[in-house]
Parts: sequence; structure tokens; C-alpha cells
Amino acid sequence: MLHEDSLAARIIRRLRGYGIVTCRSDGRVTRWLADAEAVTGYSAAEIIGADIGLIFTEADRAAGVPLHEIETARALGAAEDSRWHRRKDGSLFWANGAMLPLQVNGAEFVKIFRDETPMKKADEQRLLLMNELNHRVKNTLATVQSVAEQTLRSAGVTEAVRRELAERLIALSRAHNVLVDENWAGADLDALVLEAIRPYDRRPSPFVVAGPRTRLHPSQAVALSLVLHELITNAAKYGALSTGSGRIHLSWNLGFDGMGRRSLVMLWRESGGPPVTPPERRGFGTRLIEKSFSRGQGEARIDYRPEGLQCSLSLHLVEEPCPQGMSATDPGDDLAKPGKGSRMNGTGFGQRAQSHGPTEG
Repeated sequence: MLHEDSLAARIIRRLRGYGIVTCRSDGRVTRWLADAEAVTGYSAAEIIGADIGLIFTEADRAAGVPLHEIETARALGAAEDSRWHRRKDGSLFWANGAMLPLQVNGAEFVKIFRDETPMKKADEQRLLLMNELNHRVKNTLATVQSVAEQTLRSAGVTEAVRRELAERLIALSRAHNVLVDENWAGADLDALVLEAIRPYDRRPSPFVVAGPRTRLHPSQAVALSLVLHELITNAAKYGALSTGSGRIHLSWNLGFDGMGRRSLVMLWRESGGPPVTPPERRGFGTRLIEKSFSRGQGEARIDYRPEGLQCSLSLHLVEEPCPQGMSATDPGDDLAKPGKGSRMNGTGFGQRAQSHGPTEG
């Protein structure tokens, strides 16, 4: 059986992409091990006895970062960070590493670092492409809005319907902005809610919002943004937001089943607005809300209570990316099917039976 010291030596010699350096408390290097020379360009003969600050950038040295790492390791038992470092030839490499207190052969600390430059550059390239995609998507949405406006105007479609379509595209753009801010890794529900209500908020605010922090899959974030848009625009036209005294209570809760799968329940409740009466038929807004979380993902229920519209949502949250070519929350197919009321008649929740019910327009 190999002696522990012999085993450790063999492991260190075989490490690739990792540098190991030991130093005293003043930063003077005492050993230069593993792949440290390949990563930094400095040979052991060149750097042993020199300051460990040689592999830090000039700005980090001026700020005292090398000695700060040593002091942090002494005080807390470890100092971990990821930052740009400097090679012998002046080029930079991105290293993730840790400084640890150690007492071997007179050395007091050991720093183990890994060269992650390719991953860092790939991540920066991804962010660059994401920003470019964001710019192009915004331009595309603006073009779609312009083409739709001109086409509908030429076809004699009313201004109200044209405006409602534009508002839906704007709602999509707002949801996209939230996702871009999160690098399309998902979105916080409270961020989506705040973005949705912002154009309709005032002082004193008619909104009462409460709920735990909840992360949403990108596809469900977009769908929920559209649902909130339909509820808010309907409230602004016919519900609680159409009067100065109206209030909207929006609350949600997060639950876990026995397998650890998450579920979300949300309640939209209006009060203080005009009396509500059920519509004579289901409108586009109603269909969009009902179909946004269908296909086994959840359900939505709209209650036309006289004191104010109420909408409750139950949703099984998506944890993994959707299969390519599929959307977990795209209601478009169902909304456009023949016999499903695909004709565009406006935004609301249906034709109003009386003057204060939610309507198509």
C-alpha cells in the first residue's frame, strides 16, 4: 500500500489545469507544485522566494488582495474566490481557487487554483450572444407590431382592437426583459408581477401583493406574464382599476409534494370596482388564461362575483427545460383551432351582458 505522502505526491504530479502553491504569511512562495508552471508560465526556480502577488493583476496587488486572502484564510479557515490572474507573459487567466492555512515544512498557507479561462470566455461569449439576441427579439417584436398595425388598419379593424394587440406584444416584451436580466435561467415571480403592474400603479397603490419568492421556468414565466396582462387590462377597463377606490389583492403560495416537486397557487381578487356580471360568452382573455396552463400543468378558474372578479390559478412548476420544439405553456394552438373562438374580437374576458361586466371590448 502506498504511503499517504507518496500517494499525495503522485496525485499532485498528475494534476492538470490545477496549480498548487505554498507560501508564508508575508506572501513569499515556498513551493510551486502540480500544473502551476503550465498555468502561469512561471517555473519553480523563478517564483520560489518571490511574492505570490506576481500572479495577481496590478489592480489586485495595489488593493492588497493577495495578503487579504492570506488574512482571510487565517481568520476563517479558507479564502475562496474567482478572479482574473496574470501570467508571466502578461496575459490573463481566470482562476477559481482557495487559500487554506497549512503548517508543513515551514509554509503557513497553501493556495490551490484551477485555470477556468475557457469556461469564463465561453460564458462571456454566451452573454454577448444573449444581449445580441435580446436586441434582435426587441426589433422583431417592434416590426411585428408595426406590420400588424398597418395590416389591421388597412383591413378596417377598429383602433381598440389594434391597441389591444399592441399591448399584448408589449406584455411579451416586458416578460422577455425580465428573463434577459436573469440570462434566461428563469425568473422570480415577484419581478414578473412588479413589471406587469408597474404601468397601472399609482399612489396610493391599488395593489396588495403578497407571496414567497418563487422561481419560474422561462416558458411558464412568459405564460404567466400574459395571464397577468389580461387580468390587469380587464381590471383597468371594467373592473377594480376603472375606479379610484378599486383594489386588487394578488397573493400566491408555493408547495412541495412527497417527491419534492413544486406547485404554485395564485389568487387574483378584485374589490371596490363596478358590480360584475358574467359574460354572455367566453372571450379571448378567458381562453388565454384557461389554456396557458393546460396540458396537465395546472388549471385556472375565473369567478364573476358581483363584488369583484376573482381568478385562481393552480400550476405544477416546470423544473427542467422543455423538449426541443415544445412549449410548456404555449396556448396558441388551442386558441387558434377552428371552433375555439379564434376570431380576434378584443381583449376582455367575454361579451358583457350588462354595462359593468368583463367584456371583449
